[in-house]
Amino acid sequence: MVMIDSPAIKERSTVSTVMFTVILGLLPALFLQIGFFGYQILGNLFVGIGFALFLEAVCLKLRNYPIRPFILDGSAFVTAWLLIISVPANIPIWTLLIGIFFSIVVAKHAYGGIGSNPFNPAMIGYAVLLISFPKIMTNWPISDGFDIRNFIQFSQFISIENINEAYDAIVSATPLDQIKTSLFLGKEVNALGISLSTLSSYQMIAILYFLGGLFLVYKKVITWHLPLSLILSIYIFSGLLHLYDQNTYMSPLFHLLNGATFLAAFFIITDPVSSPTTLKGKIIFGILIGLITVIIRNYGGYPDGIAFAVIFMNICVPLIEKFTQPKVFGYE
Repeated sequence: MVMIDSPAIKERSTVSTVMFTVILGLLPALFLQIGFFGYQILGNLFVGIGFALFLEAVCLKLRNYPIRPFILDGSAFVTAWLLIISVPANIPIWTLLIGIFFSIVVAKHAYGGIGSNPFNPAMIGYAVLLISFPKIMTNWPISDGFDIRNFIQFSQFISIENINEAYDAIVSATPLDQIKTSLFLGKEVNALGISLSTLSSYQMIAILYFLGGLFLVYKKVITWHLPLSLILSIYIFSGLLHLYDQNTYMSPLFHLLNGATFLAAFFIITDPVSSPTTLKGKIIFGILIGLITVIIRNYGGYPDGIAFAVIFMNICVPLIEKFTQPKVFGYE
């Protein structure tokens, strides 16, 4: 005899449970980032998240909403975390606080708070910083490799000034930016010496974002539709360009392992408020973000276009929802 559990209504996950699971998915990449670059990313998280929670409380008070339940739901916490890991770890703290202000106050509460914001708050903060401070946002720290001693060195916990000005030798443009600049100067891909046989620090961090994202799918915090459609979209469209001219366009694997592809696929475009709710809509949303990203990376003025692609597609969500609603076969 086979014993089968009776069907029952499963307990719905609360917002705070979902946010806590998202943080668990991000922790492995944070551990690796500290090992490569030191504690400054952790200092950014402490200060940035504290500032985000302060702004959240002030906005809730001004809007006459209860503070404690909205603070404890974790949404401001996760928004600040996603913005902080999207910007260079050596960013001056005052610059980071500006980005968090735009994420929490302008992109979230100015539009009605959680559940009402049409744009992804973290990507709004990122776009503001990229447009306003392009030099700071395009110089990332470099690493000689994973060093366990980084976990006992606290000297660079917080940077008030831009560390790029004092230590030019330890910062660099991202691989996407380097490739874009070289191709603009007339060099060919084959002459750049790009090889994926040895993974860089940022590529290994990207792989941990991928694994952390699979953890979210396994825990059913997100579905596969958005991540898979974005990843396949970037792979296919960049692959078509690479097939067309291998001297001008990078391989699809390079596009997946560099930039914010995996971080965006699993942790950013899956924002339940600013992304479509229908299954077809999610797939269309992911595909178009991938297409716009590939276009910006190859023909636009910025090395990585995911933030702008996400914001543009956030505008299109109501239209996507309108044309992807499932058919209704009857009414009670």
